[in-house]
Amino acid sequence: MSQSKFEYKIKIREHDVDSYGHLNNASYLMLFEEARWEIVNDKGFSFAEIHNKKQGPVVLEVNLKFIKEILLREDITIITKVTGYKGKIGFMNQQMLKVDGTLACDAQFTFGLFDMNLRKLIEPTDEWRKALMI
Repeated sequence: MSQSKFEYKIKIREHDVDSYGHLNNASYLMLFEEARWEIVNDKGFSFAEIHNKKQGPVVLEVNLKFIKEILLREDITIITKVTGYKGKIGFMNQQMLKVDGTLACDAQFTFGLFDMNLRKLIEPTDEWRKALMI
C-alpha cells in the first residue's frame, strides 16, 4: 500500500491552551481530528455525506506521545499518514511538528469505517479508500 502524506497547518489559539500556556492534552486529540476531517472532507466524505450514506470513520484506539511542549500562538503542521489497513481495521500515524520541524507529538490511531445502520465496522468501501488515498 502506498503511504499518502497529508499536511495541515494551524495556529494554536487561546481556547487550545491550559493554564500553563501550553497546548491542553485534550486539544491534541481535537486538532488531530480536525486534520483528519480536512482530509476526508476534501475527498467526498463530508459530515453531510457521512450522515446521508450512514457510514463514517470511527477511532478505535489512540496512543499519544507528548515530546515537546506547544505554546500559545505557535504555528504547527500536522502530518497524517495511513500506514496500513487489515480487513476492517486501519492504522494511521499523525505527528505535530513545530515550525523548525521538531516533533512535538506523535500519535498512533487504530480506526475503521462504521455503518450506522448495521451498528458495526464494515470493510472499507471504494469511496473510503479514495478519501484516504489507499
